[in-house]
Amino acid sequence: MGEETNLSLICSSSDGCNFGISMMLACMVLSWIFIHVWYQRKKRGPKTWPLVGAAIEQFMNYDRMHDWLVNYLSESKTVVVPMPFTTYTYIADPANVEHVLKTNFANYPKGEVYHSYMEVLLGDGIFNADGEHWRKQRKTASFEFASRNLRDFSTLVFRDYSLKLSNILSPASFHNQEVDMQELLMRMTLDSICKVGFGVEIGTLAPSLPDNRFAQAFDTANIIVTLRFIDPLWKIKKFLNVGSEALLDKSIKIIDDFTYSVIRRRKAEIEEARATGGNNKIKHDILSRFIELSEDSENSTDKYLRDVVLNFVIAGRDTTATTLSWAIYMILTHADVANKLYSELRTLEEDQAKEENVSLIQYDIEDSESFNQRVMQFASLLNYDSLGKLYYLHAVITETLRLYPAVPQDPKGILEDDVLPDGTKVKAGGMVTYVPYSMGRMEYNWGPDAASFKPERWLKDGFFQNATPFKFTAFQAGPRICLGKDSAYLQMKMALAILCRFYKFSLVPGHPVKYRMMTILSMAHGLKLSLSRRS
Repeated sequence: MGEETNLSLICSSSDGCNFGISMMLACMVLSWIFIHVWYQRKKRGPKTWPLVGAAIEQFMNYDRMHDWLVNYLSESKTVVVPMPFTTYTYIADPANVEHVLKTNFANYPKGEVYHSYMEVLLGDGIFNADGEHWRKQRKTASFEFASRNLRDFSTLVFRDYSLKLSNILSPASFHNQEVDMQELLMRMTLDSICKVGFGVEIGTLAPSLPDNRFAQAFDTANIIVTLRFIDPLWKIKKFLNVGSEALLDKSIKIIDDFTYSVIRRRKAEIEEARATGGNNKIKHDILSRFIELSEDSENSTDKYLRDVVLNFVIAGRDTTATTLSWAIYMILTHADVANKLYSELRTLEEDQAKEENVSLIQYDIEDSESFNQRVMQFASLLNYDSLGKLYYLHAVITETLRLYPAVPQDPKGILEDDVLPDGTKVKAGGMVTYVPYSMGRMEYNWGPDAASFKPERWLKDGFFQNATPFKFTAFQAGPRICLGKDSAYLQMKMALAILCRFYKFSLVPGHPVKYRMMTILSMAHGLKLSLSRRS
């Protein structure tokens, strides 16, 4: 009995001791949490935790990350976001952006982290390369984009595919059918850039709108490599070949099979042309030019050519299509803009017809044949020079890019410790990200009407006026400023001129318009529209 009593007392004492220890630990944890929260109560930027940094808050806001950053950058021009394996410093002040993109350019490369995330898709292409490798590609690409042959070839291609898009919209407008404009624009720009980049017709904008494995694989790969930026387990999944990384592997295989087959075929065509004395038949597309320029050099491998062309495809397809989608959305939600744009296009049509001594075809919007003929006639009046007269259209596109930049964030690596102009210290091995999406919405950059869509802000006495590229960063700035800027404007102006001259757009009631998180600011649910014809 005594032994049992003693044992009971010991157990009771032990349980009480354990309970006391548990309570003490709980109190310590709660006290630590209280102190941590109290310490951060006046801290600007997202709340952080040991080991995980701000990963929890960032993950919870992943689907709206761009607006999440807008909130913080409106309070502070620089926001530091610690993450488990690195620290992101987000900047929206033009002075800081100029420092990173120009003044101390050499200290802020794409970096090994960014390169490792994107290598599977972009390889060592111009948008994923640094140093001498980047400089050589940049020099070659710069020469090519300055080529009149490429500009003239691109103009014809852009006009051709804009007309193909109109041929799809024409019956839809007559029969009151709804369309997903973003999907159609993605098809148009993919067909266009494959024609300009590869010199091949892939036909995704055919009237039947066929599925295309290359296009689907390209979209899938783009989404998954973006997810890598917040997925700390992606390397494990890649090693085990499971989940999203397994899907990425399949998508890259489809992309590579298509790309390498085109490269081999184009090389054979060039060899045949030379053998038969038909050098003048060699195409003006980017791939053909790079094949010629890379011969007898270390850059003659198919892998090099694959990386070059895929970089131009991702730059010329997704960016242009998404900008066009947001531009149409802005136009249809701002009636005054739509009317001013229509007036400018009608004026250009009449002036060009007089200048070229062309009699404009009379048409009835109920008669598809005469309507389509007039569309084709108007398109024939559009060339590089005539499109350059459309200052209001240029302002509409630019204002769209200010608020909805095709690349909403652009991270850079940090080679050495540095201090930004505003005094922020950045550490080697971290990342600095300038944020065009946020920059366009900041009142300290654009004034109290920063959030408003106002193309007029770009015009002075009716003529377009540029802003510094360190404030309007849609095309980057400094040594890496976009080489395809003029080409992008050319295609967007060609497409919008035809569409906005002959069609009026209405959003399908209840259709949600929001962005999807990927490297490009595309619409998550597409852009569902109904349309009618204009007289």
